[in-house]
Amino acid sequence: MLDLLKEPVLAVQEFLLLGGRAFRNFTRSPHYWDDVFLQMDLIGVGSLIICAFVGFFAGVVMAMQMSRALAQYGQVGKTGTLVSLTLARELGPVLTALMVAGRNASGMASELGSMKVTEQIDAMRALGTDPVQKLVTPRLIATATMLPMLTVIADFVGMFGGFLIAVSLLGLSSKQYWTTVWQALAWDDILQGVVLKPLLFAVTIALIGCFYGLRTTGGTQGVGRATTQAMVVASMLIFVLDALVGKIILWFLQT
Repeated sequence: MLDLLKEPVLAVQEFLLLGGRAFRNFTRSPHYWDDVFLQMDLIGVGSLIICAFVGFFAGVVMAMQMSRALAQYGQVGKTGTLVSLTLARELGPVLTALMVAGRNASGMASELGSMKVTEQIDAMRALGTDPVQKLVTPRLIATATMLPMLTVIADFVGMFGGFLIAVSLLGLSSKQYWTTVWQALAWDDILQGVVLKPLLFAVTIALIGCFYGLRTTGGTQGVGRATTQAMVVASMLIFVLDALVGKIILWFLQT
């Protein structure tokens, strides 16, 4: 039994150590800002279309499905309220994080894994460069910066998708829809859906991708294995963190 626990416990220890070193490098020189801006472009601009696409159709589906339920109570006019709350609190940050995890966590693991198996990271250490400071910290900063922005875009595009359905199929006016969307949102919704959750998801995505990339072994097969593991673990942790944050915020609001 103890032998079975050694590997996961060691992995958790190494992950926490990597995260601590990455955060510590925020206050240490040198700062590789060129790498940060490059990663911001790859993560933010590169993921913009897919996040907007997913957000748009999430809003469309939410408007169509919620309107059917609301019609039973004569409250179709509240469609904008449900669309905005669901996107802002849950679907917006979660779906955006999943898209970024699928695209970038796996990409980080693949890139760093290829560098690991070709001994580029060992050469970096031999030249006196800290691989965590050069490779991990810029990706962490870039992901934490861009994911909240992508979430805002996905939320707005999703609300616009709901607006198209509300106007074209449900007979609502533009003013009625956007008024209910705006009035439904409170500051705690913005805090958890645009700031808190995206930041936690961003840290998880970046560190998981880099962690599996840096511990890659076994040549090209190891790179493929690390890529798959990074995407799967990051996606699972996104749902776990979403549930934990939602529970904590609900408890806080009730006290």
